[in-house]
Amino acid sequence: MKSIEQVVAEAKSLRSSDIHLINNLPVKVRVDGQLENLSTEVLNEEDLFAYAKDLCGDGFDNLMKIGEFDGSRTISEARCRIHVFLGQGVPSISLRILSDKIPDMMNLGLPEGALRLPDLKNGIVLVTGETGSGKSTTLAAMLDYINHNRKAHIVTLEDPIEYLYTPDQCAINQREVGKDTKTFASGLRASLREDPDIILIGEMRDKETIETAITAAETGHLVFGTLHTKSAAESIDRMVQVFPADEQTQIRLQLSMVLQAVISQQLLKKKVGGRILAAELMVVTPSIRNLIRDGKTPQIQSAIVTSAAVGGQTMDQAIIGLFKKNAISKQVALDACDDEEQVLRNIY
Repeated sequence: MKSIEQVVAEAKSLRSSDIHLINNLPVKVRVDGQLENLSTEVLNEEDLFAYAKDLCGDGFDNLMKIGEFDGSRTISEARCRIHVFLGQGVPSISLRILSDKIPDMMNLGLPEGALRLPDLKNGIVLVTGETGSGKSTTLAAMLDYINHNRKAHIVTLEDPIEYLYTPDQCAINQREVGKDTKTFASGLRASLREDPDIILIGEMRDKETIETAITAAETGHLVFGTLHTKSAAESIDRMVQVFPADEQTQIRLQLSMVLQAVISQQLLKKKVGGRILAAELMVVTPSIRNLIRDGKTPQIQSAIVTSAAVGGQTMDQAIIGLFKKNAISKQVALDACDDEEQVLRNIY
């Protein structure tokens, strides 16, 4: 059995994003979005328990009680997000390999309008997308830009902590849910007493967290957060719908006043290997604020189409741009788009 350090080092050399250790299977790695075998050696229960004890450390007993463990650490010079879980009494392990260093925001391929978002003084900025779409990387890059260009206090609430920041111009406190604070909501409430300028919320998943985030933005803080949604309109509906029906009108009004922008992301397979970012950007204009307030979210997509002057772009516009740059294939473009007919009209 290879050590976890050897496994991570080999996976990293293949540019893998994820590692899966599962009973009765060889080590699996995800390269450019596809699962591949790292070796032919099949893992057994003894191997999995040894890996789990190594990765969980003092948390192993808790894993055996509740069936799950989350953490992060540096392995073979790679920062890794760790998730261990029990299946039929045997541990399985998923590791996400993070970048060795926080990337430069300018090099991610974000829409030009998104590069101005770290200069905002208050409000809410959301980065959304499916698991593995690069949300954490985008947010880390934005916060690191702030760290090097503004004198401010940053407080992060993460589950788990992924990227580690080296303070430069900013004072930075990184808090891990489950270790440093009980929940996102409790950590967020506490952060308002910590004199923050910028707050990062790893996931805005419940009513209390969203409500407190809106309050933080209303009181002059810049709040960054994530949602597992595919578009700006879906993100707004998701946030509103966690509230009871009799509160939703008020929440729409508050959200219309504090929401500044939504970036929705996908990572698409490149023609030449690797993956490339496709990103929708909704910059909240006065007309979009009115649509949010009035509950007319289906009309938001059309408003984004016409918001190019302030940097807005739809996902389909981003995909068409990548195709015209010869970065992605026609099939990748069609698989990833929202409106296949429109994309076909624009790529020929």
